[in-house]
Amino acid sequence: MSRPTIAEIDLDAIAFNLSQIKALVGPGVRICPAVKADGYGHGAVQVSRTVLDEGAHMLGVATLEEAIELRNAAIDSPILILQRIFPDQANECVEYDVRTTVCDHEFAVALSQAACAAGKVAIVHIKVDTGMSRLGVSPDEAVEFAVAVSKLPGLKIEGVFTHFPSSGDADLTFSQDQIEVFRRVTAQIRDAGVIFPLRHMANSSAILNLPESYFDMVRPGIMLYGLHDTKHILRDVELRQAMTLKTKIVFLKEIGVGDSVGYGRTFIAKRRTLVATIPIGYADGYNRQLSNRAPVLVHGIRVPVIGRICMDQVMLDVTDVPDVHIGDEVVLYGRQGDGFISIEEIADLQGTIADEVITTVGKRVPRVYVRTGRPYLEEVG
Repeated sequence: MSRPTIAEIDLDAIAFNLSQIKALVGPGVRICPAVKADGYGHGAVQVSRTVLDEGAHMLGVATLEEAIELRNAAIDSPILILQRIFPDQANECVEYDVRTTVCDHEFAVALSQAACAAGKVAIVHIKVDTGMSRLGVSPDEAVEFAVAVSKLPGLKIEGVFTHFPSSGDADLTFSQDQIEVFRRVTAQIRDAGVIFPLRHMANSSAILNLPESYFDMVRPGIMLYGLHDTKHILRDVELRQAMTLKTKIVFLKEIGVGDSVGYGRTFIAKRRTLVATIPIGYADGYNRQLSNRAPVLVHGIRVPVIGRICMDQVMLDVTDVPDVHIGDEVVLYGRQGDGFISIEEIADLQGTIADEVITTVGKRVPRVYVRTGRPYLEEVG
């Protein structure tokens, strides 16, 4: 018997969300879903297969190791590493046919040498920093850099891209200025004789707020998983939350008035209280900030987390739930009957964004994949 604590991943929801993105950006724009951080905690391999089946053109990852995982799973589609990696990783990039980000001469030269030694062509995307101040060549240096890279043997420039720091803000002035800088720089690169087919800039918030940023390809991240990381959305679109975190009641105990629950005795019962214990904790990614704050669902009814969340266990007040038993399902976020708890709600309670909530669900929580409402695969980390 597998662990009762699972993250249920609805692959139909991910397919639906991709179809919504495709409808927004139109048929002339390619889609590069971000499947980094193990597919935002959903499982990179299964998410990648799903989005490729639904028409995605490329996959975005953060590390070489993430790219190799996909290659080892027999995924042969284009994969782009979105961050700068080290020169001593160039040989593996060539070996595994992975597209890489270039924004400095050291890595570009190392990749060129690796490609020539292997008798292959390495495909690269040049990163331009238009305001994130995290990674990329400056706009003033971009043309000279692109020309230099284009002359290196064994390299082919496929794309030029940049990233938004604030495309989900209420004031989009800075983002609009970025778009104009990017438009100008990419035009100047092409005017200098460097030919490349793809300009890409739009993340999830930009897909919803800034259609002028679509260019040739978009890179949806959090919205692919049915979530938002901002409340400032100009083009609302139906999305379906793909992850449900659930477990089962493992113990029930009635306590009296004045009895305490958990470490630090932060919950003191003001009535006779039926306490349910569930086998999940902060080691599984259920954040300690949710102690005495978060709701969960039992029989479709919201009940509160009481006491401090432990490493492996959480306590609930189920006094008001009729006919509750050991083994009953508990949903920490997702849908149960008529009840629903969004991941965004949990993120607000934690003081963070939905991205952090889902990417910190631990490896010891099995992912159970669902298609047409039925489990068809379980992956245990």
